Amino acid sequence: MDLAEAQDSDAADYPSFNAFFTRPLKPGVRPLADSDLVCPVDGVVSQCGAIHGDRVFQAKGRDFSLDELLGGDTARSSTFKNGMFATMYLSPRDYHRVHMPAAGRLTATCYVPGRLFSVNAVTSGGVNRLFARNERLVCYFEGPQGPFAMVLVGAMIVAGIETVWSGQVAPPPRRAVSMDYAALPESVSLDRGDEMGRFLLGSTVILLFPPAAAVFRGAFTPGAQTRIGDAMADFDGHQGVSSDPMM
Repeated sequence: MDLAEAQDSDAADYPSFNAFFTRPLKPGVRPLADSDLVCPVDGVVSQCGAIHGDRVFQAKGRDFSLDELLGGDTARSSTFKNGMFATMYLSPRDYHRVHMPAAGRLTATCYVPGRLFSVNAVTSGGVNRLFARNERLVCYFEGPQGPFAMVLVGAMIVAGIETVWSGQVAPPPRRAVSMDYAALPESVSLDRGDEMGRFLLGSTVILLFPPAAAVFRGAFTPGAQTRIGDAMADFDGHQGVSSDPMM
């Protein structure tokens, strides 16, 4: 990341390696596009497109199931069968915070323990079911056009995964941990473009949408570079939303 975009542009001012890698951006450097869904990370599109039944494409003929990815939650995975997905990779040089693609109210989370394979293009092309085997945090939201999920996938040398509502959630004890936020008296609601979490080094974010929910913009294709706030997709039958203020 260009240090000129960071709130503190002097690397010597950061107290730790992780503080440097999770440095915040200056206000205004990531304007939000006129689209219903915006890119949640700085990185590159690994894959995107349709979910075929419950199979999510990984790379080079490899795929994995929604049930595996979501930690065996069959009830919730059924929401996304035949839906749409987007997988985005954050390299170590990228900005390491994750933002909301759309406004959403948090309904549940599930931490799934697992391996810590590298998640770069070489590994994703060579390791079966990579993202369904690595440590990950699944976050479920209810948005303006229905539910969506954000899956934050851990990787080799990633020191942890954090959210803005609960702090560091990985690595906790090596067991699955589920939280029902819909039952809490005070909800967690975030606006489009708000920070929702961060990696303590680069990794991968997977977005899931139900059938007929979203249509990806033409420039949002595998291999495309992404910046937070760029146009990603529109809800089916709707092109764009009113522009939001700059971050």
